[in-house]
Amino acid sequence: MHFGLTDEQQMIVDTVRSFVENEIYPHEDLVERTGEVPEEIAQDIKQKTIDLGFYACNFPESVGCAGLSHLEFALVERELGRGSMALNHFFGRPQNILMACEGEQVDRYLMPAVRGERMDALAMTEPGAGSDVRGMKCFARRDGDDWVVNGTKHFISGAEHADFIICFIATGEDQTPKGPKKRITAFLVDRGTPGFTIRNGYKSVSHRGYKNMVLEFDDCRLPYSQVLGEVDGGFEVMNTWLYATRITVAAMSVGRARRCFDYALNYAAEREQFGQPIGKFQGVSFQIADMITEIDAADHLTLASAWRLDENLPANREIASAKLYATEMLARITDQTLQIFGGMGLMDDFPIERFWRDARVERIWDGTSEIQRHIISRDLLRPLGA
Repeated sequence: MHFGLTDEQQMIVDTVRSFVENEIYPHEDLVERTGEVPEEIAQDIKQKTIDLGFYACNFPESVGCAGLSHLEFALVERELGRGSMALNHFFGRPQNILMACEGEQVDRYLMPAVRGERMDALAMTEPGAGSDVRGMKCFARRDGDDWVVNGTKHFISGAEHADFIICFIATGEDQTPKGPKKRITAFLVDRGTPGFTIRNGYKSVSHRGYKNMVLEFDDCRLPYSQVLGEVDGGFEVMNTWLYATRITVAAMSVGRARRCFDYALNYAAEREQFGQPIGKFQGVSFQIADMITEIDAADHLTLASAWRLDENLPANREIASAKLYATEMLARITDQTLQIFGGMGLMDDFPIERFWRDARVERIWDGTSEIQRHIISRDLLRPLGA
């Protein structure tokens, strides 16, 4: 295993970091203040990403994209994590689950998505089904060649700007010794479909401008051609394409932690109390030492899990460990940075309080810390019969 970056990988890091610093940072205060990303700024970021050749860089060369490896894409997400999620959303990384498109779906959904002509979002969570995916109540029943859908999805990120949504919906139920077990199917649902409504969701203190939306289905009729993958094959599609999203969360957490740490380090060197920089005091300097150690550990854990995917090695436990450790590390780093800044850390003169607020959700979405611990422990104990 090689622990350094190749020249090409370093170029990816430098290019994306420069993009974030020059195209994302300047708009962050506006988005934080208004909770909105102006359309002209969104389109400017998208077009510059396309011009740079990074739009849909998580898709293979076979569909005209950069075809980055898992490791290279983790580096991209790490650098994007330094900036506002509301803004870097337009850097354009469509859900790679769209590679499951077949037939006319390729020209209708996959290709427009990777060209930046249509935007997508992913809908799984429901009011009664968060971590318990099989608890879904949003249901599609067969009616001739169509499916009729009723139910609700919530906490759907990106749906505000999406032209279509990839929705996971219950299509049946099996009785098992452990109780009912839902069969799940993935559907491609266009904005504007009769009976399908996208409305504003909850007001969140995390990631202002990156809104969560509510999706409502009221006798929404979908043709069979909008099934993604096989009927009742939603979990197979999910397991094939979605598990790596946890690497994205881990990588972005590392990037945000490094940006936050830069503030802590500089403040510790510049802020003076009792006639000397506060970094001279062991109470602060030891915190600085612990912070960078944790960040580096999370970074290596995350990149190693992505590397394992590229090497076709088992990676489920390693990905769960990366997501668990990196997100909890980010919480500690933002809290310690705020502590080093003291009262000023809570003021909006600095972005520290924003980093602190934004960090909280990372331990929840894309699988809570508890779910990651379950995955890790089962991977270790199951072979031993426990």
